[in-house]
Formats: sequence, structure tokens, C-alpha cells
Amino acid sequence: MRRDVRILLVGDEGVGKSTIITSLIKESFVPHVQHIVPEVTIPPEVTPENVTTYIVDSGAGPQDRLHLESEIRKAHVICVVYAIDNPNSFDRIPTYWLPHFRQLGVNVPVILVGNKIDLRGGEVTNEALEEEIIPIMTEFKEVETCVECSAKLPLNVSEVFYFAQKAVLHPTAPLYDSREHVLKPACVEALRRIFKLCDTNKDGILDAAELNEFQRKCFDAPLQAQELEGIKAMVQEHAEGGIREDGLTEAGFLYLHTIFIQRGRLETTWTVLRKFGYAEDLRLTESFLLPKFEVPSDCSVELSPLGYQFFTDIFEIFDKDQDGALNSHELGQLFSTSPGNPWAAQNFPDTTLSDDSGSVTLQGWLAQWSMTTLLDHRTTLAYLAYLGYPAEPRTEALQVTRPRKQDRRKGKVTRNVFLCYVCGAAGSGKTSLLHAFANKSFQSTYEPTSKMVSVVNAVDIDGSEKYLVLQEFGSRYEPETLRNSKKTDIADVIIYVYDSSDTNSFSYISNLRQQYSLDHIPTLFVATKSDLDLAMQRHEVQPDVYCRRLGLQVPVAVSVKTGQTADVFHSICGIALNPHSAIPGGADQAMTAAAKVRMYVTVTALLGGCAAGLIMLVRTLLRPHGLPSWATPWATWLVGNRR
Repeated sequence: MRRDVRILLVGDEGVGKSTIITSLIKESFVPHVQHIVPEVTIPPEVTPENVTTYIVDSGAGPQDRLHLESEIRKAHVICVVYAIDNPNSFDRIPTYWLPHFRQLGVNVPVILVGNKIDLRGGEVTNEALEEEIIPIMTEFKEVETCVECSAKLPLNVSEVFYFAQKAVLHPTAPLYDSREHVLKPACVEALRRIFKLCDTNKDGILDAAELNEFQRKCFDAPLQAQELEGIKAMVQEHAEGGIREDGLTEAGFLYLHTIFIQRGRLETTWTVLRKFGYAEDLRLTESFLLPKFEVPSDCSVELSPLGYQFFTDIFEIFDKDQDGALNSHELGQLFSTSPGNPWAAQNFPDTTLSDDSGSVTLQGWLAQWSMTTLLDHRTTLAYLAYLGYPAEPRTEALQVTRPRKQDRRKGKVTRNVFLCYVCGAAGSGKTSLLHAFANKSFQSTYEPTSKMVSVVNAVDIDGSEKYLVLQEFGSRYEPETLRNSKKTDIADVIIYVYDSSDTNSFSYISNLRQQYSLDHIPTLFVATKSDLDLAMQRHEVQPDVYCRRLGLQVPVAVSVKTGQTADVFHSICGIALNPHSAIPGGADQAMTAAAKVRMYVTVTALLGGCAAGLIMLVRTLLRPHGLPSWATPWATWLVGNRR
């Protein structure tokens, strides 16, 4: 919300602009004031809205024109003053002043101020005021209200500036159509969303407990029983369908805010909107959707226990038929307070577990959010806001993991969600492997992967549930991903898939490993289509020999078609948890290879009973394949015996 308000007073000569300002400051009438009063600054602690307020006077003579136009452009709200005893000063508001603001391209709230009501003679109130003002407000939507005052008595002077402040801090225009006397569509949409979020049990009404929680969240105080009954009685009387089963319906909720606005209580509605993250354009602010959340390099983001609990609770609330899965209608209802399903472009729910009818199960739902949080935690943060995460700070629903390199150094991985890249030649069975992981049926027809595909599922490791995300990139994006060190550094495992029945399939991944620096990533080779005849690979060595030379386990043979996956996904998770076991050429060597640094080793020995320094320099600039096999024992000995 704005922390300062700049109020400009304009109007014809002699209407009392300067006198109104001095009456406010002096709290009494000053008969003779200067032509233009200097700018007044009112500190925040003096004002009800707790904002710094600047009050600016202006002249209407030809000599004041440039200064006046400059101040009009700087103003947050303009008070157009007219004199009760000068009808022409009122007539010039719609014929001169308001068109003049528009001509200058200024679109700020306008307050009409009728001064000198003490000259009306006995009656200080004007019963015909509304009739006089409505035509102007109808033509000029920027006019918020009209206030009549007397700088001489003084009467209603402070109200002039109070309404001016409110026009800036709690504007009418975004919320209410003064011509039609109804809430504007954007306001209705925002309030409906707030109603849905406050209706925690999703029964279509706000009961006493939900109304009290709403009141506490917005105004830091519960509703008294008498107040609650008074509200319900008023809604029951004036809003058809506003009360049902002793609770407030959406129609009743909208009626209450309409009444607040019509009675000048805009601050009530704006307080509610701002508590739920809305800005003056009635859009959720970026700072609300994406609060500050630092993620150091080499760390990943996961849901915390609180995050998993929230997504579990919301799943169970919207699973209206209690079948343990969310169908498309239930998902639509769940995402009705958001821009929509965040995975609509990702073939969801094919990306996770679903039942036979295609409804996403609870396990699939939690797995999908685990994947989303790992790959793009900002989406999860925003959707926690959209879906109404109940506590602050919302970032408590997420947690940052320990850096991957630190995990690998310590040999103990503390994370629960792992990212695995799946690479291989076209037609090698990568997509089928991903489908099998998400428990999808085998598709015999082959379609080349044209875009990145991600799937996720839970894997049980010694009674502990871990989430594994498998990604394949397609021929278009695979080179872009593998040459990008920032992307390869976040992979926990890389799987090289080849078709064991295709003689050329293995050469593709062998060439891939030579082309890109990937040996710092824990690795597993998978031979697909084991139900077909085994083909000799056109490669200098066969895959099992190739893997042994790298110090890796031989390729895992699987057949997705026959359902024989050899527990390969459990093996992948095991590698992610114990990365040292699957580093090509050994962990120390691969870490050096990834950094491509020079290694210096100093060995000191005693010769012939005398202290003599023998300095041996081993300088090895490692290739992507690492050290040749004959050099490995010597390098290991030199490092191990360093003192």
C-alpha cells in the first residue's frame, strides 16, 4: 500500500482553497491568508491512515498556470473546491476543471469540495446535493465523492482531507460501478476467490468458525456473537439466498461488501483484498505470490513436512466422492482459485500415478508436487498462495537441501527427491521406460520425442519413500541440455539407454559420452527390449566390457513390453543415495575430471638416514574419459601417500 499521499486543492479564485488549508492546520478560521499557502507536510502518526500526507495549494490566475499544471501531474488526488455562494464556480467543474485534467492526461481520484456552507443561511446541509452531483459523477468516473464544508465555522474541514486520503488509499473505481451501483467484475472475481479460500470445508457457506477465522486473518480480532447475528440478520433481510443453513453464502458475502462500499467503508473491502495479496489493479502482487526465498547454488528445493501435509489435506477436501483419486471435475474445482492446472501443457496426469480412469491418486498428486518443487520451486510457491496455504511465512512449506557436492563428499545423501536424465538414441525405448515408471500401459506404436518429457513416482528405499524424477529431452533439446554445465550439475543420476536388439544403438551413447563432459554424474546403463534377440553392438567393445572398464555395473536388461523391469527404478534411487558407487572411473577421478584442474602431489621421503626432499610432480590434465587405466593405480598411490 502507498506510504504517502499528495493532495492538491484547485478551483476558481476566491473559493477558499487557502483558507481550508489554514483552518485545518490552525484548527480555527484565519480571515486573511496569503494567495497560495506553502506546501504542508503532515506526519503519518497524525493521520488515521498512518501515511505521510502532503497538502498543496494552487492559484487559478494566468500567472499560476505553469505551476498549476505541474502540480496537477504530481498529485495523487485532486480536491476541486467551489463556493456555495458562487454557482459559477460549481458550473465550471464539469465544463473546465475536469476536462482540463483529462487534457493533461491525468487520471487520479477527484473530490468535489463545496466551501462556505455557513453562507447558506440557517441550513448547512444541502438536501439536493446528490441530485446535483450525480450527473457529474456519471460523466466523470474519476469523481469519488463530494464533501461540503465551512472553513469559517470550521465544519467538515478534516473530513475533506480524510476522504481525499481514502480516495488514494482505498479507491472506489477499481471496485464499484457508481453508475450501475454494482461491484465491478474484477472485484467480484477477487471476492469470490477469497470466499472459496475461506470456505475451508468447501460446503459453499461460511459457518461461524470460518467467519471468525476470516475476521481474525483480516482484522486481527474475532467476531462477537452479537455482531455475527446482526450481520446474518441484515443479509437474511436484504440479500436473497445470502444465508443458508445458518451460514453466509457467496451471494451474502458479495452483498456485504457492496454495502460496505455504498456506505463509504471502502477501507473494509480493501483491507480484505490486500490481506489476500491483491494490488490496486485487483491482481495478486508478485511479492505475495513469490516471497523472498534464497536457494544457494548446487542445492535443490523440496516440500517440507508442512508442505506435504497441506497438499494432502487439500487433496482429501476436494476428493468429494472419496475414491482416493481426483477426477477432472474435482481438479477443476481445486484449481478454481488459481490460473488453472499448472501442468496442463505437460500431459498431466500421464506424468504421474493415476487410476484406471485417469484420475490422479494421492501418491501421484504428492509425487507431481515433489517434481514441480524440484524443477521449478517458484511455481509451487505461487500455487501455495493461489490454493490458500493457511500460515505465514508460506516459505515454511519448502525446504532447501544440502549442496549435492557436499553430499557426495560426505558419502551420505540427505535429500528425498532426485533428478535423473535419460539419454539414448531415437527408438531405444526411453519414453516407454518413463511410461513404465508412471505405471502407464505399454504403447507399441513409436513416435519420436519432440519435447522434454518428465515423469515422477515414489520409490520405497528401506521403508523410506523417495521421489524419483525421470527426464528425457528429445533429439532437439538433448545437446542443449548436456552441453550446459548448470543443467548437468543438477542431475543426480544419468541413465544411458540403448536398444539391445539394435546393433547401432550403443554407439550413440558411447559417442554422447565422448562429446560431453558427463563423468561427474553417477551413471547407469540400461539395455532395453530384452524380450527380443540380443544383437552384437557395432562398437569397439561390447556394453558389459565397456561398463566394467569404467568401474560400473553391467547394463541392466529390461523389457517394458513384457513388464520385466528388473527393479531398475530401485537401482536408480540406490545410486542417487550412494553416488560414489556409480561414478565412471571412480569418484575421486571423476570429481577431478569434472573440474578439469591440474593436480599437484608432493611426496617427501628420507634417503640414506638423511633428510632429503624428493618432490614429485604429477601433472595431469584429465580428458573427459578420465585417466587411462594404467595410470589409475599410480595416481591413487600418490594421492593416498601424500603427507
